[in-house]
Amino acid sequence: MQPSNIQRNDFVTGFRPQGLPVRGRVIKLGSESLSPILKRHAYPDHLAEILGEALMLSALVGSGMQFEGKVLAQAEGDGPVSLLVGEYAKTGGLRAYTKHEPERWAWLEKVNKGDKPHMPQLFGPTGRLGLIILHDNPDMQPYQGIVPLVKGSLSQCAQEYFIRSEQVDTRLRMHIHKDAAGDWHGGGMMIQRIAGDDNRGETEDGWREAEALFATLKDEELTDQALPVADLLYRLFHEGGVVMDEEPQILEDRCTCSRERLIGTLEGMADESLRELVEPDGSLKVDCQFCARQYIIPIDDVTGAVS
Repeated sequence: MQPSNIQRNDFVTGFRPQGLPVRGRVIKLGSESLSPILKRHAYPDHLAEILGEALMLSALVGSGMQFEGKVLAQAEGDGPVSLLVGEYAKTGGLRAYTKHEPERWAWLEKVNKGDKPHMPQLFGPTGRLGLIILHDNPDMQPYQGIVPLVKGSLSQCAQEYFIRSEQVDTRLRMHIHKDAAGDWHGGGMMIQRIAGDDNRGETEDGWREAEALFATLKDEELTDQALPVADLLYRLFHEGGVVMDEEPQILEDRCTCSRERLIGTLEGMADESLRELVEPDGSLKVDCQFCARQYIIPIDDVTGAVS
């Protein structure tokens, strides 16, 4: 495996350790994706970290799709955080947002004395993580798999999802770091066991070896800006070598909202509901929860009848 020539830290790519029954994906996020998204929303740091993890999870899963569409990593519950969404589009666009109650969040941080909250604390006893796959093809039905948010971290809950819903042994690590300048960096890696067959034979021993190697991965290695991904993979799997995808997918902060989409959504609302939203000047003011852009749309552009 040759040293990586990737010059930016906003991409996802697949890899295959040679001699092991494993396929994997690795992601790096930074100035063109994660940082502007988290800075825009200005969430509390620990909440921003977890939102960044959801964003990485959606990209790690979605980048392996063989069709055009989107993947949402969506967590919901009745705790201090009621909703958290990271969205990946097959075109490489990322967006994310979360809803939380500031007073309950402040109480949680006081109880934890600055430590990062675990999932049940964030989402309560009803918390659940859903991985939602949306096809661009309207003839294809969406898919959703759900797992309870009962583990400590989002990574652990996602691992449980793959074991339960996909019946695939999976190991996942994600890390978010905020540097002294206030910029955000993220890195993650996922490996999955390839099932045995007549040609490959039993894969249990090879998977155990891969697990042991993966367990040596350090959080700081995932977000080290000076450590190329190829070099990181070589550290982990140097005995047999690693083959990476020829072309990593570049990722960026890109929202899919538009005036036309919003008008289409508003046109589907009842006139009574629209009247409640109309401003004194006869317009509708709509904020995109993902990118915080505000749209001002004259009501006549929606119905031409409501005043």
